[in-house]
Amino acid sequence: MDDWKKILADSIVKPEDLAALFGLDEKEIDAIVGDYPMRITPTVLSTIKEKGDAIWKQVVPDPLEMADFDAPDDPLEEDTMSPVPHLVHRYPDRALLMVTNQCPIYCRFCTRKRLVGKPGFLKKGELDRAIAYLREHTEVRDVILSGGDPLLLPDHLMERILKALRTIPHLELIRLGSRVPGTLPQRITPKLCEIVKKYHPIYMNLHFNHPDELTPEVKAACAMLADAGVPLGAQTVLLKGVNDDPDVMKRLMQQLLLARVKPYYLYQADLTKGTNHFRTTVETGMHIIRSLQGHTSGMAVPHFVIDAPGGGGKIPILPPDYLMHLDEDGAVLKNYENKTFHYPQPAGGNGRELPMVGARHAGGSPPARTGCRDDEHGGCIDR
Repeated sequence: MDDWKKILADSIVKPEDLAALFGLDEKEIDAIVGDYPMRITPTVLSTIKEKGDAIWKQVVPDPLEMADFDAPDDPLEEDTMSPVPHLVHRYPDRALLMVTNQCPIYCRFCTRKRLVGKPGFLKKGELDRAIAYLREHTEVRDVILSGGDPLLLPDHLMERILKALRTIPHLELIRLGSRVPGTLPQRITPKLCEIVKKYHPIYMNLHFNHPDELTPEVKAACAMLADAGVPLGAQTVLLKGVNDDPDVMKRLMQQLLLARVKPYYLYQADLTKGTNHFRTTVETGMHIIRSLQGHTSGMAVPHFVIDAPGGGGKIPILPPDYLMHLDEDGAVLKNYENKTFHYPQPAGGNGRELPMVGARHAGGSPPARTGCRDDEHGGCIDR
């Protein structure tokens, strides 16, 4: 057995083991994991500093998971956008292929709580149907492997899937979404990296929610993937009591860049059944973006998005006061220091009326242009 499989087998999965380790009520935990499985790898367990901390909240079952029974199982309506089993085709030029239901850990806030933890992976006949669909749909140029976690597949199955995808002439990009490097870094082996290198261009979006997750061994795993030529991005979910704090989020984003991982998405938590206690207000996310923009490297600022309920897809959210006013004359902008600036439209534009945005409303007027002056070229210079 590979070392990473032995380590995965040592994970906490039974309520009695968790209860004995932390002095919890075994029956209470058992009532939760009957519906929503639990798995906590040794790596993640080692980063828990105390009961109720940011790592604990992500992986330890909570009775609140059983509270919001009226919430949907599939808020993003992935099942209704699945033309063949395991494949979701929501966007015009890309598709999602769920290759396994297994994960290294079972996040208590997972948007696919309805699926994860069940046995099995994408079978050969199911893979053939997915490949046939993708081959027929020539508009698809980008496939994301997800699940579950694709990096939990053994090497030979991973290579089978990558090889099959690379037989599709119009498929340009393959992406993998994974929690593995941050929770089971031992899985990132030289052999896996050699397999991945054969099928480039391959990108990976890794999942990190808190700076404590970026241990030295986790950073080493990310470095192996980066050295194998894999561009790495990070997806983060905004979670109450975990990372809904600007300082925590800034530390996370900066640590990601040190690990050669580019912050990509900051997700507003989905409406999945059993996860309502993790949700923050949308304003919380906008406040965090304000606290990052201009106060740290632009590379450290992710896109804040809401994956719209009902299958609407990812919608980017920006604080509305960045663009305070826009018309045919120009844009009035506010920067991270709350100073305003005017950017003029090009001369000889089409002259059409633009919709009102930002601070100006019907019958109102644009904000005064403070904090700047027009120079002789019509630009704006900070005082």
